[in-house]
Amino acid sequence: MIFKKNRIIHSKDKKPILYDVYYNETEKPQPIVIFCHGYKGYKDWGAWHLVAEALGEEGFCFVKFNFSHNGGTMENPIDFPDLEAFAENNFSLELDDLDRVLKEIEKGNDNFPKKISTISLIGHSRGGGIVLIKAEEDTRISKVVTWASVSDFKARFQEDTDEFKTWKETGVTHVENSRTKQMLPHNFQFYKDFKENENRFSIHRAVKNLKIPQLIVHGIDDPTVSLKEAKAIHSWNPESKLEIINGADHVFNAKHPWDKATLPNQLKTVVERTIEFLK
Repeated sequence: MIFKKNRIIHSKDKKPILYDVYYNETEKPQPIVIFCHGYKGYKDWGAWHLVAEALGEEGFCFVKFNFSHNGGTMENPIDFPDLEAFAENNFSLELDDLDRVLKEIEKGNDNFPKKISTISLIGHSRGGGIVLIKAEEDTRISKVVTWASVSDFKARFQEDTDEFKTWKETGVTHVENSRTKQMLPHNFQFYKDFKENENRFSIHRAVKNLKIPQLIVHGIDDPTVSLKEAKAIHSWNPESKLEIINGADHVFNAKHPWDKATLPNQLKTVVERTIEFLK
């Protein structure tokens, strides 16, 4: 398998994007799958490399990348050394990052297969919301898959709480990263950006208007994003396919670091159902 790690997309006046590519060489045009990580996520988390290899073996070119403001750096893409960038992240930036990845693939370089057939998106958790919005507004996308996706960005701001009022007054709020024990900052611009683009960032609106095949995968025991959210997404597009994974948590029973050579059974099932759908 051809494996290109930590390649960089440079754009004028924008933070660079780090990405990985996995595929098997063939003369035939290859379908591309772009994977978007979730909140506090990154491309090198847990078992995502095994997911990439599994799709690569099935004839896909699998691309995973770090959102430019996810808190990682080019030198340290796994931890969160760049808290200033993390504080300035928002949904507009993440959608723009995904667009930059798409443009890089379209432009073509030595990191990608010579011939490309279709482009599909997979998003995990918050990344699920991002790929649903992008899939609805971008004709380059042929299929969209969400794993443990959120269904509503607005609800997560909890606008009627004291914490939200304090955030508005002080301009910054913090969330603990359970793995690194860092207090990760969010500047109030995150909410302002959402309000300015509220219609665009409505997952409900995007899903209702989807014109391409859609797969929704969710763990039955997800403690982070309720199964109800997957059912809501499914209800907005009756043409969509819903797969509920028994015994699966928010990350389908993987963890970080993942030092085993095989996927956990639940994530293996997710990958198998995803490959069936994409084929």
